[in-house]
Amino acid sequence: MTTDQILLFSLFGLVFGFLLWGRYRYDLVAFSALMLGVVLGVVDTKDAFSGFGHPATIVVALVLVVSAGLVRSGAVFLITRTLIDSGRALGGHIALMGAVGGLLSAFMNNVAALALLMPVDVQTARKAKRSPGLSLMPLSFATILGGMATLIGTPPNIIIASFREDALGEPFRMFDFAPVGGLTALAGLVFVALIGWRLIPKREDAALSASEIAQYIAELTVPEGSDHIGKRLFELEEVAQKTDIAILGLIRDGKRRYGTSRNAVLKVGDVLVLESTPDALDEFRTALSLAFSDEERESKLKAAGEGLDIIEIVVPKEARVAGKTVLSIGLHWRHHAVLMGISRQGKKITQQVRKTIVQPGDILLVLVPKDTGGVVTDWLGCLPLADRGLAVTQNSKTWLAIGLFAAAVLAASVGLIYLPIALGLVVIGYVLVKIVPLSELYTHIEWPVVVLLGSMIPLGAALENSGGTELIAGSLIALTGNLPPWAILTVLMIVTMSLSDVLNNTATTIVAAPVGIQMAQVLEVSPDPFLMAVAVAASSAFLTPIGHKNNTLILGPGGYSFGDYWRMGLPLEVLVVAVSIPAILVFWPL
Repeated sequence: MTTDQILLFSLFGLVFGFLLWGRYRYDLVAFSALMLGVVLGVVDTKDAFSGFGHPATIVVALVLVVSAGLVRSGAVFLITRTLIDSGRALGGHIALMGAVGGLLSAFMNNVAALALLMPVDVQTARKAKRSPGLSLMPLSFATILGGMATLIGTPPNIIIASFREDALGEPFRMFDFAPVGGLTALAGLVFVALIGWRLIPKREDAALSASEIAQYIAELTVPEGSDHIGKRLFELEEVAQKTDIAILGLIRDGKRRYGTSRNAVLKVGDVLVLESTPDALDEFRTALSLAFSDEERESKLKAAGEGLDIIEIVVPKEARVAGKTVLSIGLHWRHHAVLMGISRQGKKITQQVRKTIVQPGDILLVLVPKDTGGVVTDWLGCLPLADRGLAVTQNSKTWLAIGLFAAAVLAASVGLIYLPIALGLVVIGYVLVKIVPLSELYTHIEWPVVVLLGSMIPLGAALENSGGTELIAGSLIALTGNLPPWAILTVLMIVTMSLSDVLNNTATTIVAAPVGIQMAQVLEVSPDPFLMAVAVAASSAFLTPIGHKNNTLILGPGGYSFGDYWRMGLPLEVLVVAVSIPAILVFWPL
């Protein structure tokens, strides 16, 4: 080996060692290795930051923003709110959630897909009085599997496409992964739904003792032109049950109606009195196209800024609002804010919310113009709760968000426009139509992942330029002896899969992809099957909670231990190899 190869292999060994140790975050480890590589002279100074402008890095960042836009617009609610039923049997629930999660993660980042569906799954488990740990791991695995089917579903596919462009002059297109990745994902989803979840250790009390999110007494208004005018109140209960909302009553002309309100015929301006969490309240409002308040207050609220925020604040004894109503202190006309709900543990609220005397210890759910939450909180003399990422769904822009995204995917799929440019145009469109507020544009990008990619790409390129990948490829071929190419392909896949279980799948892909290309060149066969094998294997991290972010996300809420994952993950990885190798040989022949 040359000096450069020795230094680069040592650097990669250090990176992998520190990632396994877990003491320092992966982005710091990768960036430190890049800087050390430049100082040692194995990475050219002019190439040091080339990874940050690499298409793979740009696409990963853009996909996260687009995913946030699809959530903020209510596009994802169209799928989830009609499918979830806490009364469904566990196996049926897992099959349905897995299918929804797999489908979503094919077209949005699989971490974002899990982040969206995990609260839904936990809430469903709570209503069904069972442990979330019985369904969260299948949901995580399903979102990982679904991402294999398209170019943008998972970062390894994006990276593999860029390596193919460098090697053959043309990247993989949007649905080139579908024949292999889609078939593998389908087989994996069937296994997870029918057999896999039964292998999870049963801990019925796991995560059931998690702290409950505050339940608010809240109000929503029937706006002019609503489809629900003329319906009876009880006709809304089906949607209320699906979104975990309790309809408590009705306010008409400022007076609370009791007794017969369930059969009351809804009119313009009627106020529904509800009990719910903030997220459920927003989903219920979106599903039925209800208004936050009366027409005058809502128009002033929306005209006051670039968008809306939801804040949760606690009322101390010395607060301006303590012992008063928000109507009496002029919250709306002074700050264009609307009190949406009050959480008062163990006590009933019988008056209209804005006419209710606020007591110390109450938690208020307040709708405010964009970026004015701090001002309103200070003026009320209240204390903010920890930010839980509450957002107001832009339900009037649902189909616009879907249309922009669908047009971009279609244009990129047929080769009319380069995918990073298409996604960039979607992001610009989302900002211009205020689906994603400009002030939040960069908060949705997972910067540690960007730094990891930007740092590892130059190191991977340096390893390839130094002949290091050729050396690895030669070693693997030598170890496999005179085995046929398909057997060598299987070995590459197993090695890559094993690395991905203990390392970040992005880092694994960056190392394994050039090795696969080099092996194909030595064997004088097409590199495409080797790249496909790396793509599937790098995404198949099912044995540990550290191999994929989705597995890490569910560790706490599911009440899992480190050793729980392999029980379902090991047979799933065997199945992935058994299905994907024949599929690769059929759709991407050697």
